[in-house]
Amino acid sequence: MTDQPGGERPKRRQPLKTAVALEYQPGKHRAPVIAAKGQGLVAERIIALAREHGVPIRHDPDLVQVLAKLDLDQVIPPELYAVVAEVFAFVYAMNNRRRPA
Repeated sequence: MTDQPGGERPKRRQPLKTAVALEYQPGKHRAPVIAAKGQGLVAERIIALAREHGVPIRHDPDLVQVLAKLDLDQVIPPELYAVVAEVFAFVYAMNNRRRPA
């Protein structure tokens, strides 16, 4: 079914790419905070900067959607500690793989 003349289907919009960057400095933060977030071109820039600086990138659409609802510089809520700890464990493991023995 379509509402377009000639039987053409309307084009579906691609969902905008979304990215969230986390920061955690034990002496400065009591828990990880939202360091950057954005959609579309802003998300692409966040990802590009991470790559330029060798920051590991983890693809987790469900977590990104939850984190994107938080404000910049907001400490993540306790109910997200476990899942965000998995992200930091991933980053730690990736960083250790890159270091020469």
